Amino acid sequence: MDQMLKEKVAIVTGGSSGIGKAISLKFVRQGAKVILVGTNPERGQKALNEIRELVPEAEVAFLQGDVSNEEQSNQIVKEVLDKQGCVDILVNNAGITRDNLLLRMPPEDWDLVLDVNVKSCYNLCRAVIRPMIRARQGKIINMSSVIGLTGNAGQVNYSASKAAVIGFTKALAKELASRNINVNCIAPGYIKTAMTDKLPPEQKKSIFEDIPMRRFGDPEDVANVALFLASDLSSYVTAQVVTVDGGYL
Repeated sequence: MDQMLKEKVAIVTGGSSGIGKAISLKFVRQGAKVILVGTNPERGQKALNEIRELVPEAEVAFLQGDVSNEEQSNQIVKEVLDKQGCVDILVNNAGITRDNLLLRMPPEDWDLVLDVNVKSCYNLCRAVIRPMIRARQGKIINMSSVIGLTGNAGQVNYSASKAAVIGFTKALAKELASRNINVNCIAPGYIKTAMTDKLPPEQKKSIFEDIPMRRFGDPEDVANVALFLASDLSSYVTAQVVTVDGGYL
């Protein structure tokens, strides 16, 4: 079977762990040239080694950078363009949590979560839009969360950031649709990652009981949807929010 992303160039932020690493692996298996972006070079190198072990022919690289910083985001995209000549796919997956009740939430935790989860989308999208417009094609996938649709006590900053990503996606999709650029959003539910592992056992039990499929998701469940949205199979799909939550919502 032909590879769905053969010779496509993809940037995946937060690509060295969890959902981002699963997406990166899925993409290289489908022939894409993938640039993982993250802040931790050791974790980035480890992810590269794991991907290359599984896919020896993988064309994959790691770039260190803080995507909440506009200058560093621009530099990342410039480096990819200089080396590869284009950016076909952008996956804005970088994200963090700083959970607390709003009453106790310091301003720096609010700012940090909004910067990493939302401003990074602004920075990277703004940097890739012009070359995508010139190429008359492109795929942008932004990572939200079901929490952006439902809200969650103790996660006002995270909920607000993930709701913002949804609005950002829908508006940008309308701006770019006539240029043959698809902009979509994935809203994962409870996916087994290092981030969700930190939840207390009683909260995990409560969430599990609300999932009709009676299992937690794997990063690959999200990667499968990302592959669809990055491929030609989704050429007439834009401005959509795809929940990957086992029926939780």
